[in-house]
Amino acid sequence: MNVKNGWNGRFFEDFEVGDIYSHPLGRTITKTDNIWFTMLTQNTNPIHFDQVYSEQTEFDQPLVNSTLTLALVTGQSVTDLSQNVMANLGWDEIRLPYPVFEGDTIYSYSEVLEKRESKSRSNVGIIRVETKGYNQKGNIVIEYKRTFMVYKRGGGPEQTDKLLTKVLEQRQER
Repeated sequence: MNVKNGWNGRFFEDFEVGDIYSHPLGRTITKTDNIWFTMLTQNTNPIHFDQVYSEQTEFDQPLVNSTLTLALVTGQSVTDLSQNVMANLGWDEIRLPYPVFEGDTIYSYSEVLEKRESKSRSNVGIIRVETKGYNQKGNIVIEYKRTFMVYKRGGGPEQTDKLLTKVLEQRQER
């Protein structure tokens, strides 16, 4: 039996300054996404959930909650950047150069800006990236810099799937 492990993300050793990662998944934002996220976060600005109000603005339609855009693009980057993160240290210089509307599909990519050893923890390193999200028309809708501590290979929690191993062993015994 030959079990092939899935992608488990990058470790500190895998990052190089200048690398660009095209995050693989796009996501179309629905009206429901926007309203639920806005209500969940208790954002009371009607531009996110009141069609009549929104039609009276220069946008003529509801705007997607900007923190939903931030959360979505950060989430899109996890598989490439922070699958093995120990801690996020910060988001800086967040810019929203173009509005996001319900029905837009958002894609993203990140560039590694800095890489250094942690001074306080030998099992992690510190990575700083710039991430940009863009819509289906190619307009940049969000850009930010993010800094995080990521485990070195062998320095974090074990990622083996012990349950799968047990299931497969039981299968062979039959």
